[in-house]
Amino acid sequence: MDEMIIFWLVLLIALIVIEVLTMGLTTIWFAGGALIAVLASLLNAPVWLQVLLFFGTSLILLLFTRPVAVKYFNRDRIKTNVESMVGRQAIVISEIDNVHGIGLATVGGQEWTARSCDDKVRIPAGAVVNVVAIHGVKLIVRPDQNMEGNSPEQGMPIPMSVSQMEDAQSRQH
Repeated sequence: MDEMIIFWLVLLIALIVIEVLTMGLTTIWFAGGALIAVLASLLNAPVWLQVLLFFGTSLILLLFTRPVAVKYFNRDRIKTNVESMVGRQAIVISEIDNVHGIGLATVGGQEWTARSCDDKVRIPAGAVVNVVAIHGVKLIVRPDQNMEGNSPEQGMPIPMSVSQMEDAQSRQH
């Protein structure tokens, strides 16, 4: 039985060390199971019961406390990079047509390959869209409900670079 106490203690320490190094809330639940198994081993419980308690406790902790802990620890997390694109508006700079596999949009000055979330919908250049997801390096977009019905032909501005805007202004004067 002394071997089992040592086994569970080594496992407990290893799981805690892994959790401290990763801070991913992945092994802490199994460390709780190992702690219960250590206590069972100290009480001279049979090995099968120790293993059952280890897995049972780990599973219960994982299922019932992990969602609460993840919500608590990720409360102040700021979305960065690609995550921050979802929910933002983009301007279509090249018609989006899923059937032909074409389309480009800009978000925050960056050009992205774009696809419509609905394969039947073609989105014209100049349209304003909302980013609903990102798959790999492609924005998945849907036409902005507030801008629906607008198209470049109806006076929606065509996206321009700063130098294009300056050229257009100098031609007007």
